[in-house]
Order: sequence, then C-alpha cells, then structure tokens
Amino acid sequence: MEIYIGISAKLLCLLTLAAEKGLDSKSLSLISTKRKTQFIHTVQHQPQQHLCLTHTEFSRMTEAHDLFKNIQRKPGLQIWTINKMQMVAVPEQAFGNFFEGDCYIILNVSNNPAQSIDIHYWIGNSSSQDEQGAAAIYVTQLDENFGGSPVQYREVQGHESVKFKSYFKNGLIYKKGGVASGFTHVETNVYNIQRLLHVKGTKHVTGREVEVSWNSFNLGDVFLLDLGKAIIQWNGPQSNRQEKLKAVMLAQDIRDRERGGRAQIGVIEGAQEEASPELMKVMVSVLGQRIGQMKEAIPDDKPGQNQISNVKLYQVSDASGQLLVQEVAVSPLTQDLLCSSDCYILDQGGTSIMVWKGKGASNEERRSAMGRAVGFIKAKNYPASTKVEVMSEGGESAMFKQLFKSWTEKGQTQGLGKTHSVGKIAKVDQVKFDVMELHAQPKLAAQERMVDDASGQVQVWRIENLELKEVDRSTYGQFYGGDCYLVLYTYNRANKPQYILYIWQGRHATQDEVTASAYQAVNLDNKYNGAPTQVRVVMGKEPRHFMAIFKGRLIIFEGGTGRSGVVNPDPAARLFQVRGTHELNTKATEVPARASSLNTNDVFLLKTYQTVFLWYGKGCSGDEREMGKAVADLLSGQDKQTVMEGQEPAAFWVPLGGKAPYASDKRLEEEVSLHEPRLFECSNQTGRFLMTEVADFTQDDLDEDDVMLLDTWDEIFLWIGNSANQYEIQESSSSAVEYLKTHPAGRDAGTPITTVKQGYEPPTFTGWFNAWDAHKWSGGLSYEEMKSKLGDVSQITVSLNNTDLNKKPGGGVGNYSAPGGPGSIRSHNQRMSSVQFGDGSQNRAKPSGMQNSEQLVKMPNQLPQGLDPEKREEYLSDAEFENLLGCTRANFQRLPKWRQNDLKKKAGLF
Repeated sequence: MEIYIGISAKLLCLLTLAAEKGLDSKSLSLISTKRKTQFIHTVQHQPQQHLCLTHTEFSRMTEAHDLFKNIQRKPGLQIWTINKMQMVAVPEQAFGNFFEGDCYIILNVSNNPAQSIDIHYWIGNSSSQDEQGAAAIYVTQLDENFGGSPVQYREVQGHESVKFKSYFKNGLIYKKGGVASGFTHVETNVYNIQRLLHVKGTKHVTGREVEVSWNSFNLGDVFLLDLGKAIIQWNGPQSNRQEKLKAVMLAQDIRDRERGGRAQIGVIEGAQEEASPELMKVMVSVLGQRIGQMKEAIPDDKPGQNQISNVKLYQVSDASGQLLVQEVAVSPLTQDLLCSSDCYILDQGGTSIMVWKGKGASNEERRSAMGRAVGFIKAKNYPASTKVEVMSEGGESAMFKQLFKSWTEKGQTQGLGKTHSVGKIAKVDQVKFDVMELHAQPKLAAQERMVDDASGQVQVWRIENLELKEVDRSTYGQFYGGDCYLVLYTYNRANKPQYILYIWQGRHATQDEVTASAYQAVNLDNKYNGAPTQVRVVMGKEPRHFMAIFKGRLIIFEGGTGRSGVVNPDPAARLFQVRGTHELNTKATEVPARASSLNTNDVFLLKTYQTVFLWYGKGCSGDEREMGKAVADLLSGQDKQTVMEGQEPAAFWVPLGGKAPYASDKRLEEEVSLHEPRLFECSNQTGRFLMTEVADFTQDDLDEDDVMLLDTWDEIFLWIGNSANQYEIQESSSSAVEYLKTHPAGRDAGTPITTVKQGYEPPTFTGWFNAWDAHKWSGGLSYEEMKSKLGDVSQITVSLNNTDLNKKPGGGVGNYSAPGGPGSIRSHNQRMSSVQFGDGSQNRAKPSGMQNSEQLVKMPNQLPQGLDPEKREEYLSDAEFENLLGCTRANFQRLPKWRQNDLKKKAGLF
C-alpha cells in the first residue's frame, strides 16, 4: 500500500535514498546533483517500487533501531528529536527545551484509567523540509504502533496548542540551532553559558533565545540573563506580577533541571534598577552600558478565539476512485453526520483543523490524514501555523466532541433509569446519594452537583419594591414566574459554616427586579464577608441541589406572584408536570393546559375548579406516582381523581380543550452527552480582556490574580481569585453568557452560571480537580514570597573570565550537550556529581562544634552558637537531607511553606 503524506514526490524519493544509505540532510546535500537526478529518474519510471514510499520502505526508517518495539505505554511524556532521519530520545532533564532548527515528536500517555494517548510533532521555525517530512512519517508509524487510537497534533513553533503547553508547566524554551547547523550551539560545559531569554506569557510562558544585547529588551516583558552559575531576571517596568512570577518559576526550573539546583537567581525590578547595584554591574559587564531609550512594550499576541461559531464539516472520500473533499454541514453539528467508511475534515473557522478517520476508511485515506489537513490549509490560504489534530473513530479528543450538539459514547448508559458510575461525567437524576460517599469521592459530588444531602438551613427572600422581603416558611418551595428570589443555604463542612446563595429569576419578572436580585445578592454576599458561593438559577433549569433543599415541595408557577395582597389570575384549568422519584429530585412545573403538553413517561396534575386529576402515564414508575400524590396534596386539599393513561373520562379532556396527540413514545430515553470539563483564564493583565484556555488543568492553574471559567457542560463556574480586579469580574460574567451564546454546539443559554470565591469552593467545584488541596491557599507563594526565597541576591558575583569555573577537579573539561539536542549525553547525576562549587552547595560544611547530623535532630538544645534552629535542614549534606526529609533539596524548595514545615516536623527538624 502506497503512502502519501503531503510532501513532494521528489522529496519522498530523496528521503528514501537517505533512509537506504543512512544519511542525514547534510550528508545528503553532498551527493552529486547528477546522482540524485538519476535516482529520482529511476524512481519515477518504476512507480510500482518507488514513486511514493511503500509501507515496507516507510518501515525501513525505524526498523534499524527497533525503537517502536521498545516504546512503552507508560503514563507521562516521552520525547524524541529527528537526527539523521531517525528518532533520538531526548533526556528527561531537557524536556521543555526545543531547538528552532529541529523537529520533535512528543508522546503523552494520560494517567487516567483509559491511558489515552496523544502524539504531537513539533516543527521548529528553522527546521528543514526533509526533517518535517520524516517527523510526519514517524508520527503516522507511531500512531499505527498503538493501533490508531492516539490523537495526533501538528505543532508549529510559537503557535503551540494549549494542550501541548500544558505538558511544560514552567514554560517552553526555544534554543538557537539544531541538527542542520551541526550543533554549533552545543556548550562545552554546563556552566560555560551566556544567553538571554525573552520571556512572554502569563499562564503558559515561553522563553526565546534572543541576541545578548540591550537592543533585545523592552519595557513590557521579562528577560532572563543566563550566565551558567547565575541567572538574573530583569522585570520590565510595565510587566505585571503574574508575568514576573512565571519568569521566576522558569528561572528556578532552569536552575533545578539543567544546573542540578546549583545556580543563584537574582531579580532586578526594571523600574528600580538602582535598588540592585551589584546585579546591574553584572548585567553591564555582559551587555555593556545602555545607550538611549528602551523600546516600548510589545503587545501580547492575540490568542485564537475560544469559541468559533463558524464551524464547517468536509467529507474526504475516494469511493469514486478519486479523492474528493466536499462540504457536508455547518454548525451546529450532530454526531450522525460522521460515516465510518470515510474521513472528515472539521474546519473551526480557520483557527484549527481536525481530521476524523472512520474505522471503515481505506488505508490510503487514514494514512494520508495529516497530509490532507496540511493541503487543506494551503488550499484555504490559512496561516502555516494553523493547528491540526488527527483522530480515529472512538478516540476523539474532548475538543472535537465539544463542537457537536450531541455526542454519545459506545456502551453509554441511557434512559431515565440510569445509575451513576464513578469516573464518568454524566447528569444523573434518579439516584439517591449517601452524603458520606459524596465527600469521600469529590469527583462524584461535582458530577452530580450535590454539596451535601440538602439537610442544611434554608432562608428565602423575594424581591419586592426592589428590596428583600422574607418569604413565609409555609410557602417555601413555591416559586412564581413573575418574581425573583434569593435562597441562602447554610451547611457545615469541617465544623465551619459554608454558604450557597441561589439567585432564582422568574421568566416573567421585570428587568428592574432581575437587576435588583443581582444587586441584593451582592449586599447579602458582603454581609457574610464574601463567603457564599453564588449560583444564578434560570427558571426551569433548577440544579439538582436546589431541588433537594425543598424536599419534594418545589412547585414552579408559570406566571403570577407570591406577594401578599396581590390576586393572581386563576384560570379555569392549570396543568403541572411532576418529575422525580424521591424528595431530593422532585419538582412540579406548570405547563400549558392542553393535551399536547402530556407525556407518556410522566405524572401530570390537572387542577380545575371542581376537581384535581392525577394522571399517570404508562411509562412512569411507582416512585414517580408516589411523588405525584405528595405534590397534589400540596397544590390542593380537594379530593383527587386518579386517571390512568388510555382510560381517561371525558371530563378530563374538556378542560384541556379536547383530546389531541402528545409525546407517547415508549420511555423517551434521553442520551446524555459526555463532555470533558474545560478551564479558561479570564484576565486583563495584558491591557485588554482575554479568555485563554488551560488544557489538562489542575488546581495550580487557578490564578488568584484572575477569574477562571470552568465549563462542565451542565454548569458554568466562575472562580474569583482573591486578587482579581473588579473589571475582570464584571467582564467575566458577561463573557460567560456570551460564551454560551456563541458556542458552536448551540448550547442552552439557560445553563446555570455559578460564582465561586477562592477559599470557599464547594465540592461541586473542587470535584472537577484531581487531588484538590484544601490548604493550598494558605500555603501558596506569591511573587514577593518567591522572590524573597531566592535569598540575598546582592551577593551574586560572576567572574566572566574565570575559566576555573568550567573545569572539573583534576583538569579537563566536561562533555555537556545543551539540553534538548540529540547526541551522547551522560546521565544528569553523573555530570553533576563531579563538579565542585565555591558556594558549598554540594557538600555543605557542618558548623563548628557539630560532629554529626544526629545532633541537629536529637539535641536541638545543644546546637553550636549562631546556628538558626528553624533552618537546621540547611546544614545537612544532600544525602542526609534526602534521607531525613524523603525528597531532594530542589523538590523541597518547590513545596508550599506549610508542607515544608510538615516534613520538617516529621523529621524532627522543627
């Protein structure tokens, strides 16, 4: 079977030649033009053998080193670069470093039970065409090695997907050079380094090597001057706190990963350079005196739109003997548009291209998927940096599913009788929950949107004359469409009161009342010092927990008001639809009083002046009938007449305007979409309001300076960081509404929007995060704290001409290749163990008067004079430190303060 991957036949021929001869691109260029022409001519006249790479020739590029046979499906990252047409593994300490002249292949296996696989190939701006072609071939081969289940991504330098960036939490570093340049950039020793990194970004940062000159600086960004044993961070006067914090973390990552924790970091505030005279001397000695004005801030690149409503689906088929691409649908898309016998291209408004490979598609169609996507981009004149994802049927990415109005998985439980299953995100209406189970499994609590068993305290107010008026407890649970209500729910967790403030807005309430409900919610929130979680509830879209707190007494009237002294219109007939199987999930909703409103799967109450009919559809259960009776007693004290579907008396149809067709399908089973949650950062730190998606998010991605939007499909959460500004909060609320309106899947505009404040997160929110740390907010470090931990930065001195720093004991120089590049790189530990440092960081000398480390632990009252008892761990050797505290010194420094103290207590050092 021939393979076409979207590169020229000439290039394919040359790749074949290189693979056969074991040549790299440089060696290939040395072959005479005559020889290459002869080879191409031979190939073109023997198409059955060579016109395109056959599968055998395709495999030849990998069989030489048996690499694919040794690749394990283990959770985490594995990275390779292309060298001499072969995949060469990148050492782990070099992850996150990318040479601009190279192409890389990144394999990520998730840590979830399914161990889903993503394969990325990264294209450096200076990489050659043959390297790019070889990388594409390897990605296809790697995909087939895993049975076609992985999702493939094409990443272009500077335009990487948020998913790709999420693998490198401390940021990406772009390095000059690559294979094609002969690796002239490789340093002879780990400390013989002089480079300048331009750091950009707040959530996902990148550090790009730029000219070591003042000309590279500007007022708005952060720069790292890396001198091997010292890293100096210069913060532009217009850079913000989050950018500075991320740059510090990147500097620490370079220190810990590339220098084994043995480099000093200093920080200069660009607006106060005079406060760091020693550090400025070092910068001037490297960069020279600064002349003239520094450049103005460079605006951040505008990220791609998070929601593109202009989504188109194209079918790719060779059924007619020719490969055809034709448009089949525009958004909102439905899953049934995808046919297993074909491949499809989904164009998300030109911002990204997704290719879906049906299980029954031909091998040619499947293998050429990435090439077709690249060709599609060229045909549409889209930028070369346009993102590409390739996936197989059954292995669709979460982003792909989000673009469809409905999506169901094979084997997914359906119907109203479904039960919950741990690990799946599904809306469940019919299952009772043990509150202890919810707290033991926070993810389940989040999925079911239940913070507890609804046994807490409830207070209800109605908006009257734009003020709050407390509602009579006897009428709790009765909500009128012409009113707005505030419902405060109080419950305890860890012996501390927690609050949820529901803002229920009637469909027919005036705009003044809706505005007043939001205003009064703020006042009530302030009364409780900002502790309540606010949930906006749209009439008819009541969350499960909201229903549960009224214990089966929730009745929603279409119009009217609950205000005393106001006479509501009393129609001759009112029809209520009752849904629920127990008091925690039951509500009665008024519907138009006509026969077409009936449904064979539910219970209905028809209230007239004379009687109340209790109508049971054939599809309802015994539990639903019991709840129907209970609601009927709440609505009226009149005698009830039970009516079975199909046996209705004539008196039943008269108030409904006569008999008419209604929904009578056997048990209407609603298929619930399984959508993975998505997190967005909402910030104006760059000077304008932007929403940026965070992939593979964790609690660490919640930024206290910003507002974060968490989309769980059934609910939208707005998480308010403690330091978020008022403008961000206001813009986030309106952006959440706009996000729903513009969603390409045609989302329900009534989806609940819940406001959550930092430090007061309910389990319905925290359950979407793996291993939520309730103590994080008391132990997290701010930029100022991170900066203070760097120590006395004024003591940094760098002898630029001192070659002794670059020599190993006993003479000779190291054999260090800059991280990220292929080649024979000795193990990180071997390399670092042979270097001595003037700062004593490897073998820390014990203070005078102290014989052994046991004295630090067992005899704290007999410590030598001048030793700080609260910093005893600093006097341990590296081996003693790791033995006592169970982690390396570098990893210890990354921990929050509370966690450090906890480890020190257990080790007897605190």
